Amino acid sequence: MSVPSDRRPLQTNMVYTDGENAVMVQQITRVNVEREMPRDHLIWSLICCIYYNPFLLGLVALIFSVKARDRKVAGDIEGARSHGSTAQTLNIISTVLFCLSFLVTLIVVCVLFPRRY
Repeated sequence: MSVPSDRRPLQTNMVYTDGENAVMVQQITRVNVEREMPRDHLIWSLICCIYYNPFLLGLVALIFSVKARDRKVAGDIEGARSHGSTAQTLNIISTVLFCLSFLVTLIVVCVLFPRRY
């Protein structure tokens, strides 16, 4: 009976004998996964806070970005990832609100003040 490939152990034991002596050899496979450091989105938060700050979302995103950077420096990768993700979400909402308000303003100006030839 064959073991499926996803259920094979990473550690195997093999025993070699030469008649009188038995030698057990243990083979260990290690997998090193390099984890990418989380992003803090500080520049994006600064831009959202300075140029367009609807409902103070840019300020809150800036606070979460600074918290994410502090957590990253302290070595708390999961905390930094959580705060960075929250900052990214707030920045996305702020950017979408800016684009929508710009578009609505542009449409209103074009409709209310059409060019007359």
